[in-house]
Amino acid sequence: DRQSVSLLLCLCNLSVHTAMPATRRSPARERPSPSPQRRRSGVAKSAAAAPKQAAPSKLSLVDHVLLPLLLMVTTPTFCHITAWLTAQPEPTLSTLAAAAAAGPAALAADVLASTMPDAKAAVLLTAFSGLALLIYAIPGPVKFGPISDRGARPAYADNAMWHCVLFPLVFVLGAAAGLYPLSVLYDNFGATVGLLNFGGLAFCALLYAKGLSRLGLRPSGPDAGSSGKGLLFDYYWGTELYPQLGGVDVKRFVNCRISMTYWMLAGVSFAAASHSRHGRLDPGLVLCAASQFVYLVKFFYWEIGYMRSIDIITDRAGFYETWGCLVWVPSIYTLHTRSMVQLPSGLSWPAAGAIFAVGLLGVAFNFEADLQRQRFRETGGAALVWGRKPIAIEAEYHVTDPKSGKLARHTSLLLVSGWWGVARHAQYLFELTAAWSWGLLAGVGTHGALPLFYAAFLTVLLVHRAIRDEEKCSLKYGAAYAKYKAMVPYKIVPYVF
Repeated sequence: DRQSVSLLLCLCNLSVHTAMPATRRSPARERPSPSPQRRRSGVAKSAAAAPKQAAPSKLSLVDHVLLPLLLMVTTPTFCHITAWLTAQPEPTLSTLAAAAAAGPAALAADVLASTMPDAKAAVLLTAFSGLALLIYAIPGPVKFGPISDRGARPAYADNAMWHCVLFPLVFVLGAAAGLYPLSVLYDNFGATVGLLNFGGLAFCALLYAKGLSRLGLRPSGPDAGSSGKGLLFDYYWGTELYPQLGGVDVKRFVNCRISMTYWMLAGVSFAAASHSRHGRLDPGLVLCAASQFVYLVKFFYWEIGYMRSIDIITDRAGFYETWGCLVWVPSIYTLHTRSMVQLPSGLSWPAAGAIFAVGLLGVAFNFEADLQRQRFRETGGAALVWGRKPIAIEAEYHVTDPKSGKLARHTSLLLVSGWWGVARHAQYLFELTAAWSWGLLAGVGTHGALPLFYAAFLTVLLVHRAIRDEEKCSLKYGAAYAKYKAMVPYKIVPYVF
């Protein structure tokens, strides 16, 4: 079925990333290199190792041509199909199978018709982006990302909580004033996905040209250029790490201020659409939307931490990263809530409340883990973790100085306390707990396996990300990261994995 096919595609996608060398930060706080005599309480210093460089991978027909091409054809198609499916009276895999059996050509025509861009979707996305740009311009304290391999260090105005408060407030007030129904995101979902898809593909082409200094455009920093794997792979992977347009950081604006914001408001809009159709609140949908809203408030509180994560510091702005956030996130991360609009979850308030409580615990522990790491970084390892001085490992690494072209020595602190001493990626366990709760809130008894697709996809993605992260950390930090792994032997689930 389509769900199985999409999971297979996700697995294929993982092998593509394995071929891309890049560095990644662990639960660490970067700082300039101290003098050799300097020591910290609770900090174990690892011996310096010679900087390692990943051997460039050879051009592979499978990894660099066929798999990216397969993904760039199938994932946009899958987004269109799910947009059509969740508008049906019974949004289940059985409905999709029946429609395909009745006539693939007719199904394709219906899918295209239901996701064709229109003027309403254009106005909606223009207003959405315009409001996000206005809030983006609000000043805030300047925070920095980690130093890249080529010596660039991005700076960000820390104004995410302004966005988190103002955007939902304006959205709800606009609906209350009668400018549009609160269900506007659901009402225009199909056309919105179509416009985001076609626009996202074109935008990725623009970013491709920018990273290669074409069409009169120039890269925004030194981390740009071809991967050497051909045009197709460069379009898929991207040609620039930190692109900016008009002073706007592309990754931050697309990933956070468009993608995450749409997901945040989608649950509210879908719950309103369900109420208008059925005349009552669906416990599964309401509590799923509430849990996701809380999770995304946490995300915006932690946004600077996200700007220091693997999505930002390793993955370039191409089809995988930028199209994925523009189209895949609104389409797939809202799949479970969207499927409940036409067909309610069938859950009672007590049953939905129990699932909601488990998911909320996952969100809370995920927030605590991220907060431990963020405070550890911002205080240089001085913040208490679970009421105690944190245990840390001092690790050295090297990056290229953009002015001299020589390798410059830096240090980071690797956190070994709190949740980061329980498992090296414990935050993923809590994120997956929340994700599976959202799928279950859709009512597996009424919807079958479809609402669980996001959770299954995220499980594959985060397990692979943990493996990918550790490969890059081992390359970057050497003996220091080996010591961290010896002190914290579990990747995600203590005593299991």
